[in-house]
Amino acid sequence: MNEHLERLEPQPLWRHFRTLCNTPRPSGHEAALVAVLEQWAEARGLAHDRDAFGNLRLRKPATPGCEGAPGVILQAHLDMVPQANAGSSHDFTRDPIRTRIGDDGWLRATDTTLGADNGLGAAAALAILEDDTLAHGPLEALFTLEEETSMGGALNLAEGWLAGRLLLNLDSEDRGEVYIGCAGGADVVVVAQLPTASIGEDEMAMRLSLTGLRGGHSGMDIHKGLGNANRLLVRVLRALEGCEVRLVDYHGGTLRNALPREAFATLVLPADQREAALARVAALEAELRAELAGVDEGLALALEPAEPDAGEALTAQTSHLLVAALHAAPCGVERMSSEVPGVVETSNNLGVVSLAEGRFHLCALVRSLRDSATADLADRFKALFELIGARVRVENAYPGWTPQPDSDLLGRFRRLHRERLGSDPAVKVIHAGLECGILGGKYPALEMISFGPLIRGAHSPDERAEIASVAEFWMLLRALVEDLAREGQ
Repeated sequence: MNEHLERLEPQPLWRHFRTLCNTPRPSGHEAALVAVLEQWAEARGLAHDRDAFGNLRLRKPATPGCEGAPGVILQAHLDMVPQANAGSSHDFTRDPIRTRIGDDGWLRATDTTLGADNGLGAAAALAILEDDTLAHGPLEALFTLEEETSMGGALNLAEGWLAGRLLLNLDSEDRGEVYIGCAGGADVVVVAQLPTASIGEDEMAMRLSLTGLRGGHSGMDIHKGLGNANRLLVRVLRALEGCEVRLVDYHGGTLRNALPREAFATLVLPADQREAALARVAALEAELRAELAGVDEGLALALEPAEPDAGEALTAQTSHLLVAALHAAPCGVERMSSEVPGVVETSNNLGVVSLAEGRFHLCALVRSLRDSATADLADRFKALFELIGARVRVENAYPGWTPQPDSDLLGRFRRLHRERLGSDPAVKVIHAGLECGILGGKYPALEMISFGPLIRGAHSPDERAEIASVAEFWMLLRALVEDLAREGQ
């Protein structure tokens, strides 16, 4: 399976990516892949070890004559975001990713995320370790776990373990760019047990669904005006309050770092309000589609008869308060950076929302280039939902990565980019949680940059990688490792 990847150049990189596609690796299920990589390292005589969390390190000594070169750490995360199209039976813990090469020069998967984020970076690190024609200093390849769900691998990385002083993070997704800073973030988790009341004989149940949105990365795509299914469905529920609706259940989004593509709610309302509700939903569908025209074209809104799983719904007052709180919650871009033009400074994603039998759960992801702004926006969330009696906790906080625009490592990369490609790379700061911020907190002496091939639609089934950019990425990575080795000659 995925043998067609062997037709692509550079073959070593694509061969390793095929291994990653064939080995299921959603967050929290990376053990099988770690075992495969350890076996591969054993066969090649490479030293390998793991820290207490399970992060994997492979090591290769310097090429003879380059022992004095600075140690280089090639860093990528092993896990991928498991998102599939509606109706797909794909099991991310068991089934391989099925890749396909398009006539347009892009690689995609069939009905699922591709895992180019960060599989291509991991494959590139493995290909560098395999390349015995390459002059290099001491090399370490660091493969972290659970980046997509909690940054767990980076947050729990052993201190005093890594030896290198230069780190190449291979988890960026834009051709012709190099990243030197990133946003920090924190998860805001809201839970509550809300009061319910029996469904009356004069009430009927309806199923409200909002589908067809594109989804995307909750950091890199947050400024693009894409729809957030939770934000929009709550808006619909708010507009339906004149029909005396009460919530039975709600399910929207699957990951806190992905823009939710779908959301569903079961509600009850007086039977004589049915026609008014249907008319309001039809009008709202047209309204929302007009607002998203040219940006997120696929929105579909439906209200259909349903049979509730439970015989109770939230009380009218509680339903009103919950919808009001969700409607008022920060969502999207909060502030643009005044120091880095065109870059989002602070944002929030209403990632996962659920309600069942009165149990309410929300997980949002707050991001900011300023750690103080991350803390403040998380506290605003806490203040808002405490008003309805919910318990709020802030967890998995991670720091941002402060840019070092004058670093020697960046200077070398820029020079090589000019020499090899004839242009200067764009030096960027990203509104996403690269592991560099956390790694820099644990290893403050590290110099770091982040670069990678062109990937679009990450965290959604539309994820795709531009094949030509992968060859360019490989060439730059190989050239940089070799250039750094000259310090030891």
